[in-house]
Amino acid sequence: MSRPPRAPRASSRRNPRSAAGDGPDTLEDGLIVASHGRHCVVETPDGQRVICHPRGKKLGVVVGDRVRWQPSQDEGTIEQITPRRNLLYRQDEVRTKSFAANLDQVLILVAAEPEFSEHQLSRALIACEAEHIEPLIVLNKADLAPLFARAWQRLAPYRAMGYTVLPMAARPVDGVVPAGCSLDDVIARLQGRTTLILGPSGAGKSTLINRAVPGAAALTNEISQALNSGKHTTTTTTWYWLDATRTGALIDSPGFQEFGLRHIEPMQLAAYMPDLKPHVAECRFYNCTHLHEPGCGVRAAVAEAGADPQAESTASAGAISASRYKIYSDLFHELSAPPNYGVG
Repeated sequence: MSRPPRAPRASSRRNPRSAAGDGPDTLEDGLIVASHGRHCVVETPDGQRVICHPRGKKLGVVVGDRVRWQPSQDEGTIEQITPRRNLLYRQDEVRTKSFAANLDQVLILVAAEPEFSEHQLSRALIACEAEHIEPLIVLNKADLAPLFARAWQRLAPYRAMGYTVLPMAARPVDGVVPAGCSLDDVIARLQGRTTLILGPSGAGKSTLINRAVPGAAALTNEISQALNSGKHTTTTTTWYWLDATRTGALIDSPGFQEFGLRHIEPMQLAAYMPDLKPHVAECRFYNCTHLHEPGCGVRAAVAEAGADPQAESTASAGAISASRYKIYSDLFHELSAPPNYGVG
């Protein structure tokens, strides 16, 4: 597997405006493969990489963007962003943080240990649903049998909803990989697609990236030095090609503690949760919040599942588990509350 082109060293020279740079015929095509603040790396169609700066503060580029840029000696200026297919981002009360654009799928990596947050998982899935991006859930550390069995059962509602959930043992303690849990099986799902990987600390994200992209650590160091971004793992989103033909890519994004969904309208929330969505049409009122109204199809499905002692564990198709409804209720109240900017 060939390594991606080396990232150039950053120049301290500012980009002068070129009189010829205003014409569309002088612009070149490029792909954003790394970003940090107002600096980014653009890859040209022939694989060269150039440090660039967006023109103006309102031109917010993210990794995965296809852009038109103006060369200027050994650097460049990004002039245009071509229309995006999608943009995965999170938004809290203070700011919006974009992950990446033009994605084919998002790999959400969780582990049997440390115990993952179902709330955080659900938030990431809702963000994917809102942007029509296919999610892939991977549960790591299948070699920790008792802990893995418990975590796998917690994911039963998500398998019932139709999400793909894969088991994996990226770095087994005793060196023996349980059947059907190979890391290579997961990597095979990445080929030919642009995939953003999300996951909490300790889930095994670095192991997956380094196996899928030999030399990834060296490349991230080069890019971090070029962008003057310091420690890559906390500052820079990076694009890695998975093959020499550049048909598949993996995007590594900085970790996060919270996944804000302030960009989601509370009345649209149920539409982005596949277990709730089918029951919305059964509600008596068109503006039902699914929290207290009579004749609510969602609440009826929750009550029906609660009457079955096996409903939570079997997570049969069409059921709404109590834990999932609690997540909906909590999120609805969060998104309906007025912003709290921490003043006073």
